[in-house]
Amino acid sequence: MTDIMSREIQLVSRPNGMPTAANFAIAQTKLETLQDGQVLVRNLYMSVDPYMRGRMSDRKSYVPPFALGKPLDGGAVGEVIESRAKEFKQGDVVVSSLGWREYFIAAPKALHMVSPNIQPLSVYLGALGMTGMTAWAGLNLVEVKAGDVIFISGAAGAVGSVAGQIAKLRGCRVIGAAGSAEKVKFLQEECGYDLALNYKTSPILEQLHQAVPDGIDVYFDNVGGETLEAALSVLRTYGRIIACGGISGYNEESPQAGPSNLFNMITKRLTMKGLIVSDFLDLQSEFEKEVGSYFRDGKLKNKETVVVGIEQAVGAFIGLFAGKNIGKMVVKLE
Repeated sequence: MTDIMSREIQLVSRPNGMPTAANFAIAQTKLETLQDGQVLVRNLYMSVDPYMRGRMSDRKSYVPPFALGKPLDGGAVGEVIESRAKEFKQGDVVVSSLGWREYFIAAPKALHMVSPNIQPLSVYLGALGMTGMTAWAGLNLVEVKAGDVIFISGAAGAVGSVAGQIAKLRGCRVIGAAGSAEKVKFLQEECGYDLALNYKTSPILEQLHQAVPDGIDVYFDNVGGETLEAALSVLRTYGRIIACGGISGYNEESPQAGPSNLFNMITKRLTMKGLIVSDFLDLQSEFEKEVGSYFRDGKLKNKETVVVGIEQAVGAFIGLFAGKNIGKMVVKLE
């Protein structure tokens, strides 16, 4: 198959502060002829994630920045249209990091085959994808166990909603923070959180003191900023912090000030561990076995906010920072 035209989203300028539509462009490109050992894939769903904001700045980090004038990368689920590699055949469903485009050609090593029998296929970007694995790996990082009281920020997001459900399955008391009454209801009624707090109604520290006067054992941090500071106040002695993300500061033009009560790390003998999910890829089969069984048995829900069309991808990405998603934000490609 030749002469395929594919639309893609390119980064054309680096954002200052909050990204805008002007930082991106939709381009059309003609794919090259498929060669031996290559696979042609049509993307069905693509992921937008907060960590991508860091890659839009030209600074050294754990992953290279996006190049200007080139398509962005991101998680995607696609269907093999044509294969000239023995590892895949037409009709196979694959996960890749080559999102933000409608079609692509890749070597087999860039693809991970998944079962087409699990629906919706977009679950491989959420509960059974990198965000689900991030939640699972974070809980394992500090050995979250039955009886722990765990507080999760960004709890209604892609990582937080899965982390809370898994923690509950492990026998924890689970408390979450989110930014709307709708999200609070989602956490309590659909995710099984013991308690959900709306951080926009009153200071989160006051709510935590009232909700857990005896303190918490674990804080799963997706937000940073004031919420991290609040957690440092309510963590018990020998408490643990999972440092997963800091979305409250991703669009700040200068670094946020550190917590004023960081000395609690010493007086309470706290442990804080950072998490990058790519460090755990050798455990992917273990994750898929455990969390996949939860999903198949109906014990774990995969909540999505879906927008349709590649032209909606930029708006979906920017919407993450305004809290417009419940669960995983996914773009369905037409």
